[in-house]
Amino acid sequence: MSQKNETTVLVLSLAVTLALVAAGVWWFQKSQDTSPPPPPEEAPTEDGSTQSGSTQPKQKRFSAGEQLLIPNPTPEKEAAIKAIAAGNYNEAVVNLESSLKAQRNDPEVLIYLNNARIGNQKSYTIAASMPIGKDLGAAQEMLRGVAQAQKEINQAGGIDGVPLKVLIINDDNKPEVAQQVAQTLVKNSAILGVVGHFSSGVTLAAAEVYQKAGLVMISPTSTSVELSGAGEYIFRTVPSDRFAGSALASYMLKELKKPNAAVFFNSESNYSKSLKDVFTTTVFAEGGRVVSEYDLGKSNFNAANAVKEAMELEAEVLMLAPNSDTLDQALFVVQVNDGRLPLLAGDSVYKLKTLQIGGKDAKGMVLAVPWHILGDPDAKFRQAAQSLWEADVNWRTALAYDATQALIAGLKRAPTRKGIQETLVASGFSIPGAGEEIRFLPSGDRNQKVQLVTIEPGGRSSSGYDFVPVKEE
Repeated sequence: MSQKNETTVLVLSLAVTLALVAAGVWWFQKSQDTSPPPPPEEAPTEDGSTQSGSTQPKQKRFSAGEQLLIPNPTPEKEAAIKAIAAGNYNEAVVNLESSLKAQRNDPEVLIYLNNARIGNQKSYTIAASMPIGKDLGAAQEMLRGVAQAQKEINQAGGIDGVPLKVLIINDDNKPEVAQQVAQTLVKNSAILGVVGHFSSGVTLAAAEVYQKAGLVMISPTSTSVELSGAGEYIFRTVPSDRFAGSALASYMLKELKKPNAAVFFNSESNYSKSLKDVFTTTVFAEGGRVVSEYDLGKSNFNAANAVKEAMELEAEVLMLAPNSDTLDQALFVVQVNDGRLPLLAGDSVYKLKTLQIGGKDAKGMVLAVPWHILGDPDAKFRQAAQSLWEADVNWRTALAYDATQALIAGLKRAPTRKGIQETLVASGFSIPGAGEEIRFLPSGDRNQKVQLVTIEPGGRSSSGYDFVPVKEE
């Protein structure tokens, strides 16, 4: 054997030996590791909390006050959470009242305060599943409606003397998480109803679980036409896209008197596709045209190119149907358009961000929303909400309030899961809402028209622009 070959063999032998030694060390260390695997997350108990005495970590997505779900708490709020976890409800009440004075519009604090005042008394529990980890602003808006309804019923003496407790859940606005949340809730017999979820795709995913188990779910915000007839336990207080899409199409053709539109939507969003389809169908049915469609969700979407092409195709109106994930892309379209073509939009565009970024370019945009605070200036809900939160509230708050009120009405008649469902489907069911009466169609849809609003200069929002109702001719 040559010296060169011999050297090669020795190097290979050394490499193999080192590999075997390393493997042996790894096996020895692994065999000596006797620590248990992390414990699984724990499901809520009958009162919607987790076992405080357990050595397992509390379930991070669920809280009736034992843990924080919304970031940046006051020191008093943090102290209250610890007190609730320890069962010191009187101490928690004092701290939560103090925190609410510092942050008057924090709905998580008000719900935990309402819950802490109940303590260990008998209560009826509902759940509120919110997109806290995905869209905190929308989650807080919805929770304000839930908190206000809870506060009002408990201050009035509860439901035949029994107070209402609320379990808050963060579902991250993800379908797979929402299904897991739903599976946990249906197994907890203390949960009598659910307010949620946020987006249509997430609600549709969870609806399957609720329907199969017989637990009423009422969504304040999911508008997709696919949710109609999803099951006898599935409801919503927001009108479906059939109302919004048709209203926008009619406004374009009859008020703007312009027949040609270009539509911007997200093909990955159930809501966005639903609104786009209804708008397009109505436009064609009434003699107009949709000259082009642009997918805001595509990685190569270019707002400038899309608007340029739409104008070349003789579009006279731009209709924006983004979901929350593609709002930024829609706002690029608003900026690029620079006021040249009239703008129409769905309710997902109804956000402070639109006013702040859109500014003068968004002036005159017309949106279809379920409710507006100026729609009925004398409404009892509007006055109570402004007094409670010391600020304007929007349609998400109003319809979450309505969803909670519907569950409360069911509890008053028969405080069981089946009793609530039978109350809501009864032919004569009708109760006062934030705006119009709350009534449900056999499909679970709410029988209510939408409100058209536009963007004008104003001082209510601090952005220099406001959403205001479109003046009827």
